[in-house]
Amino acid sequence: MTTFPDMIATMDKVVHDEEGAKFHWTLTGTNTGPGGTGKHVRISGYELWKIDNDGLIGESKGHFDVAEYEQQLRG
Repeated sequence: MTTFPDMIATMDKVVHDEEGAKFHWTLTGTNTGPGGTGKHVRISGYELWKIDNDGLIGESKGHFDVAEYEQQLRG
């Protein structure tokens, strides 16, 4: 990803509940790509996976705190 050339996405955990499987992650990186702010960010979130009949990820919806992310970019 050119916006965060040093981006690292870490798997925190995978859990299953009534909504489906949730892949929890943490992303860290420095916004130094084209038009970047030069700010370091660290955000956590999760992907909500719906598993299809073949046992594969049929749908994935990402969730994270957009306001927190934008605040970190502004510094």
